[in-house]
Amino acid sequence: MWQRIQTVFLLFAAVVLGLLFLPVMSFFSVSGAQQAGVGMLADGKLNINDHITFQILAVLGVIASLVAIFMFKNRSLQITLSRLTLVISILIMILSGVFFYLDYQSLQANSLVSGEFGLASPIFGIIFSVLAMRSIKKDDNLVKSSDRLR
Repeated sequence: MWQRIQTVFLLFAAVVLGLLFLPVMSFFSVSGAQQAGVGMLADGKLNINDHITFQILAVLGVIASLVAIFMFKNRSLQITLSRLTLVISILIMILSGVFFYLDYQSLQANSLVSGEFGLASPIFGIIFSVLAMRSIKKDDNLVKSSDRLR
């Protein structure tokens, strides 16, 4: 079952969640110099290294996706791990939005926000997790229908 499409989707989900370690957003003043903020935005960038919660969630998401790849004989566990990856991606998005909102108020009014690839990474993680779950369910239905024919 290694050659199934859900393996590709789970691998893409793991890679995309691993790419969360790239910067998510950068902040610049109107003059073009990188702006320093306070809290998580102290270095002028919002990235996963700013808070330990993000690091733990990203590593758990990558591990859950990679473990789900090797659980090809137990499709119910594979679906559960894919759901866990989906929930982790959603949690990363929500928590980064909350932490960003709390620290963004301390920035100067003339700052520009530049989105990086890490901003879309949880969204791609959600998409690949959902596609993997759909493929696993389709594969499970195929196996059940072939069992009925025996």
